[in-house]
Amino acid sequence: MRGTDMRVDRLEIEGALLFVPALHHDDRGFFTRTFDAAIAADHGLDHAAFVQDSQSRSRQGTIRGMHGRAGRGEAKLVRAAHGAVLDFLVDARPGSPTFGSHVAVRLDDVSFAHLYVPPGILHGYQALTEHADVCYRIDREHDPAEDLAVRYDDPDLALPWPLPVSAISERDLSAGSWKELRSRLAA
Repeated sequence: MRGTDMRVDRLEIEGALLFVPALHHDDRGFFTRTFDAAIAADHGLDHAAFVQDSQSRSRQGTIRGMHGRAGRGEAKLVRAAHGAVLDFLVDARPGSPTFGSHVAVRLDDVSFAHLYVPPGILHGYQALTEHADVCYRIDREHDPAEDLAVRYDDPDLALPWPLPVSAISERDLSAGSWKELRSRLAA
């Protein structure tokens, strides 16, 4: 029955995938498989490589991002366990055919889709509902010395955030520009 309970879509950024599970409804509610190691392996992902799970809760309008990792980068599986977010990816991999491009994906507690974020991609999202819980499965332990960040409202990226910003961290407000990061990556 492998593959029948989950669809996998390739996104416009090279290596980015969206895992969309089937939901099974009955009079009790629903059931869905939120992760399947065999299906992940069929698409080149090693489920054992993910070493950390994290969760955030954000109120409507909150933006988190745009974050990435230097060095080997960091792969993530991201999903909204409660509520909805608009999730953005920006390809920050020099030499990638999709370098500098971005894609937006809605993650919510209706479809329970998982977004695979390959290493070298900037990632961020905005909470669309009163509260949104986002779960991350990450393939490397966090090292703050490798953090990369670009301001959410960088004019060169021009990401179309759908709501007014209700909250954002000081760290994200003080993030550098896309132009500065491109120069740093080229060095």
